[in-house]
Amino acid sequence: MALTLQEISDRFEIQDLMVGYCYAVDNRDFNALDDVFSEDAVIDYSEMVGFIGNRDEVKVFLAEGLGQMLNYQHAVSTTQYKFDGDTCRTRTVCHNPMLVKNPDGSEQPFFFGLWYHHEFKRTPEGWRMSHLREQKCYNFNLPDWIKEMTA
Repeated sequence: MALTLQEISDRFEIQDLMVGYCYAVDNRDFNALDDVFSEDAVIDYSEMVGFIGNRDEVKVFLAEGLGQMLNYQHAVSTTQYKFDGDTCRTRTVCHNPMLVKNPDGSEQPFFFGLWYHHEFKRTPEGWRMSHLREQKCYNFNLPDWIKEMTA
């Protein structure tokens, strides 16, 4: 089925939002999430780390929680899009390597694989993420103290 120019544009705008989310988090520029999420967004990390909150709460949560990490990246790919007028639901793969300093001072790399389930809505400012839910898929080499937090 051929896509219209509007559908192509919508897909690129939504992809840019997903990448914008990743870059905001990875650059620790949490205020940039104001340009990604709608004002009434719900962010649900409950399956991964036990947090559900709004746009302002997630900025505080990420700043505190990721402060323990030395470095990390979020890489997204293979997105499925389901449009319904001015809303869109997506499912996207995320690979998330991280580097942490353990309590004994050693550095340990580990990574998560997860699914992002997004809901987007068209606003006067363009597309915005109105709901984000993380779904666990796999992890590798988690430090014991992080296993306890993510159990």
